[in-house]
Amino acid sequence: MRYALAPLVIATLLAACAAPSTRTGSASGQLSPFYTWQQALPEQPGVMLRTEPQPAQPEFTAAGEMQRILYTSDDARWGEGILPVSGTLYLPKGAPPAGGWPLVAWAHGTLGGAGVCAPSWALHKPRDATYLNRWLEQGFAVVATDYQGLGGPGPHPYLIWEAEGRSVLDSVRAALAAHPGRIRNDVVITGQSQGSGSSLGASRIATEYAPELRIRGTIATGVVTSFPDGPVTLAAPDPKRGGPIRYTVLRLIGGSIPEDGPSAESLLAEPAKPMLAMARTACSDALRDFERANKLDSNNAFTVSSSELTKLLLPVTDMDQARLPAPIFLGTGLADRTLPPQRQYAAAAALCSAGNTVEWKTYPGVTHNGIVNVAFDDELAFVRRLQAGQTVQAPCSNLKDPGPPGQAATGIPFND
Repeated sequence: MRYALAPLVIATLLAACAAPSTRTGSASGQLSPFYTWQQALPEQPGVMLRTEPQPAQPEFTAAGEMQRILYTSDDARWGEGILPVSGTLYLPKGAPPAGGWPLVAWAHGTLGGAGVCAPSWALHKPRDATYLNRWLEQGFAVVATDYQGLGGPGPHPYLIWEAEGRSVLDSVRAALAAHPGRIRNDVVITGQSQGSGSSLGASRIATEYAPELRIRGTIATGVVTSFPDGPVTLAAPDPKRGGPIRYTVLRLIGGSIPEDGPSAESLLAEPAKPMLAMARTACSDALRDFERANKLDSNNAFTVSSSELTKLLLPVTDMDQARLPAPIFLGTGLADRTLPPQRQYAAAAALCSAGNTVEWKTYPGVTHNGIVNVAFDDELAFVRRLQAGQTVQAPCSNLKDPGPPGQAATGIPFND
């Protein structure tokens, strides 16, 4: 069975760059000089270039040290070699245990495509900061990449999982090299939504790209990754149902148009064209507000049909079925209307059919946003079992189609 996921479908589920001449950098002029590296770059990825104190954030009550970091990574989208990538690094309070703290590598969800959207600059969203602080409370150091093109020179290869995966793995290399004896090579990769693809992507390439890293486990919530060769066939969405366009716009400036493809401008109808400039300088909330104010959706914002756009854009969320180097935890909110539970079930089934050890947990009443923190206790138990050398739950034979999204429960933090 094969199926192709249309780019407008991805946009609907989630709520570029064209020819080389259309490539523009992120809005780095609005950032501090920390983000601009003017010296020669080392030839290796994963080298820490510099650090500075990260501004305080109230959610990080368990952080003993907070750093803004700039490190090297290798461009997987445009093949332009070593480039600087920014991020944050948090160390727990107190002295590290013998051998150092284990490390959690965080891959964030969609924030935008401009440099000013980088969490190291704009700070982590309270939902994400709350989640990361819980790992610190449990004695894990945390490194959080901004991804290539956010903070560092752009563009940002949005949803292109190999590029984002390299950013994740190289942040781990940089953190380990900068803190020998304080952080140990004992790594958990975790990500949400866009970051779920980054997390699974990092694990997918780790054996070849960063074989020296000891990946203990991989966590993905709000799973965006699609598996065209997987065993589950998803029903085709209603083409008349208009979905949000901001995610597609981010793809148009973020590497999804092949180099011989049309310009991003030619794919947008006149009322939607201002979003291209906005996407290069502003973040997702501004794009959403413009989209809603101008009543734009996937039925009126593009100059080509959904099927035509599918053929023009790269299938960036698609991944081949393969064995990942460590067990996988997937968390799905059954009230997720952004990336519906049935889509995430298809991903779980594909990972299982490839022979992976997969623990897939579902949570009634939990939304796309709510899943990040609701799943934490189960994630921690999953990691503790791995650290203890115990067998993790892998109920691949009992996977069941969860059906369409249900109603969101009340009283759950961030469950909007």
